[in-house]
Amino acid sequence: MLLRVKTGVPGLDGILHGGLIKGSNILVTGGPGTGKTVLCAQFIYSGALKHDEPGVFVTVEERPNEMRKEIEQFGWNMKELEENEKIIIIDVASSKAGLSTDEPWALKRGFDINMLAQEIYKASREIDAQRIVVDSLSGVGIRYEKEAEIREAIFKISALLRQLEVTSIMTTETLTSSTGTVTRYGVEEFISQGVIELFLDEENRELKRSLLIRKMRGTAHSLKRFPFEIRSSGIVVLPGDEF
Repeated sequence: MLLRVKTGVPGLDGILHGGLIKGSNILVTGGPGTGKTVLCAQFIYSGALKHDEPGVFVTVEERPNEMRKEIEQFGWNMKELEENEKIIIIDVASSKAGLSTDEPWALKRGFDINMLAQEIYKASREIDAQRIVVDSLSGVGIRYEKEAEIREAIFKISALLRQLEVTSIMTTETLTSSTGTVTRYGVEEFISQGVIELFLDEENRELKRSLLIRKMRGTAHSLKRFPFEIRSSGIVVLPGDEF
């Protein structure tokens, strides 16, 4: 019997036939404004608050205080869970931007993939993390000039997450290409056990969000594209016909 992990996103677990497979590494891909960070924060926050599953959130593109303020609109007190050692936020964004940081968990000497892996490992062991988010792999790739170096860095992070045996989510930007890949570097989707793609489309002069489970190894899942909304309580996936 497969063990399942609740995502904390109303409507999504039903599409996944009960939730994510425990220990799987999932990729969430989409363009700007599709809700990738909100979905990840919801996954980490609900796990720590409702399911006693501590989580580590690696923020690569937003500084932690910016992220905390962004998700406060949903009534999520991330800081309280951090103080209770249920959540650790690792600040990579400050180092990447060459800025100082007062965050207790951060890369202090510039960005380095091996240092990042060590920090994730230490934070995970510190609170016995059951969930980890890396937001985003696109930001990791900016630090490298050669595509081979980018792919090696992504492989290292993915391998670490599998070694830790946690349920994890990585995000990346969608890229439309002639090769048929849906991710920026063309490798992220192949090293993940599952891919959830988020969309933001214009319809009748109105922007509408939707999601598609592009793949999910080891379990059945819906192949339909479902609309979702970002409400005052977070992301809610709506029932209905194929989008």
